[in-house]
Amino acid sequence: MSNYRRAKIAGGTFFFTVVTHDRTPYFADESAIQILRAAFAKVKTARPFEIEAIVVMPDHLHCIWRLPTGDDDYSGRWREIKKIASRQLDPVTNLRNERPVWQRRFWEHAIRDQEDCRRHMDYVHYNPVKHGLARRPIDWPWSSFKKAVAKGWYEPAWGSDEPAHIAGLELE
Repeated sequence: MSNYRRAKIAGGTFFFTVVTHDRTPYFADESAIQILRAAFAKVKTARPFEIEAIVVMPDHLHCIWRLPTGDDDYSGRWREIKKIASRQLDPVTNLRNERPVWQRRFWEHAIRDQEDCRRHMDYVHYNPVKHGLARRPIDWPWSSFKKAVAKGWYEPAWGSDEPAHIAGLELE
């Protein structure tokens, strides 16, 4: 069995990429996204964390979380979110008694500073444009971009062109 090393920073901020099993487009419709949203809400109630940015694509999602002071367990939160969503998205289990909704693991990156946070936040919000699913980030409904605009973090027209500082960045 592989021994994966995860960044453990209590109260840290992390960027995540989580992918569906075989890139199946489970999140291509609103009902599946509502299931995922409910899973996030349930886990956040039991084990709080802040979502700084998120985008849900048909076959993957990216997000930035900030954990509470003294807490470094994002893996447990992801396990619960995946489990809750999987039960509703695919009732059939495989030989290992798993519901094949998600890839087994996820990719995380510990955010180092404000510049790193901004680059990853821009990557999250630009992702639907990068994948050809929207002309501009504001056009994609399954993203925190509109909330970020409301907070004054972006202009509504941001992302019509790929920002140079994320060009070529591959976090999938």
